[in-house]
Amino acid sequence: NRQTRRREIARATALEDARDRRKSRKKSNSARAMLWVDKHRPHALGECDAINAAQAKHLKLLIASGDCPHLFFYGPSGAGKKTLALGVLREIFGPGAEKVKLENKTWKIDQNDRKIEVELAMMSSNHHCEMNPSDCGSKDRYVVQEVIKEMARSRPIDSDGCEGFKVLVLTEVDRLSREAQYGLRRTMEKYSASCRLFLIAERPSRVMDALQSRCLPVRVPGPTVEEIESLLHDVAKKEKLELPPELATRVATASGRNMRRALLALETCRVNSYPFKPTQAVQTTDWELYINQIGAEILAEQSPARLLQVRGRLYELIVNCIPPEIILQNLAKALMRRVDVEVKHQIVFWAAHFDVRMQRGSKAIMHLEAFVAQFMALYKSHLIKAFG
Repeated sequence: NRQTRRREIARATALEDARDRRKSRKKSNSARAMLWVDKHRPHALGECDAINAAQAKHLKLLIASGDCPHLFFYGPSGAGKKTLALGVLREIFGPGAEKVKLENKTWKIDQNDRKIEVELAMMSSNHHCEMNPSDCGSKDRYVVQEVIKEMARSRPIDSDGCEGFKVLVLTEVDRLSREAQYGLRRTMEKYSASCRLFLIAERPSRVMDALQSRCLPVRVPGPTVEEIESLLHDVAKKEKLELPPELATRVATASGRNMRRALLALETCRVNSYPFKPTQAVQTTDWELYINQIGAEILAEQSPARLLQVRGRLYELIVNCIPPEIILQNLAKALMRRVDVEVKHQIVFWAAHFDVRMQRGSKAIMHLEAFVAQFMALYKSHLIKAFG
């Protein structure tokens, strides 16, 4: 009996060791498959020691004091807004906030004797829910209200028997319609005891003042070129790579103070060629090259036929999920690089004009085409005045 018992214990121990080895092998494989942007993202506020350290310190003190208001993170793309928001979640709820699952959820809403069905992808855990309601288009106001109501109905209870709260993380709040923002303001007031909102936006001017006044604003500035260089060297050291300082400087400069873009560019350089070379080319995205080509075509000819051709190219960019605001911004920059100074002022004016109109309208292609037509008219008149 003793020998049989020993054999069973040895067999169980061997099975457990094999299971642990399989788990560690899966973790190492998944870590290898992850992009560097996700792999080296700070998971806690205490890990934000190089970039956004002051903001992380203040947020940590805020959570330690036992207070957690609605938070509004704003700043340029790739500055670390979402990283800080996820760090706050971990500070409040612990490691359980990182156990998330992706699900496609469908809401069926009764509205004025008609049923509206909305489907949206969302990341959720037992403590929070993360979503981008602007992906629903004009139906975003229904999604925001329904999600908050649903979270308020399932209010959690902690170990002491006290009622807690859940957190709803909304990204790209500046792209929400005005109706959705008004509905969000009313709903967050009604369910403030059972639900906290973390709002993330790039342009605070597009978020209504009534919504901002109900949140604690957290400005996340874009990192400097020197900070991005330091980040690239740290990531290269963790990946056991030798990164020449000249290449790090060019990658950081080409990123436009965007950490996400800098890490993706460095990983692309690693895939293309390693060991790194100081003179190695930093690859530009295909859609940026495409926009530069569109700018060259506009400057080469100003005619209705060329306008129709450009319209098709702009529509192709929108179909491939390039945001219209980014298209307008990069197209304006591509045109400004090739024109005289007096034309540059008019390009900036009309780009800002159609950017505002594009936010108020629903068909972005119409406003992009109007900007191109306006530029063609003023550029052709400028050439006539200059050369007769």
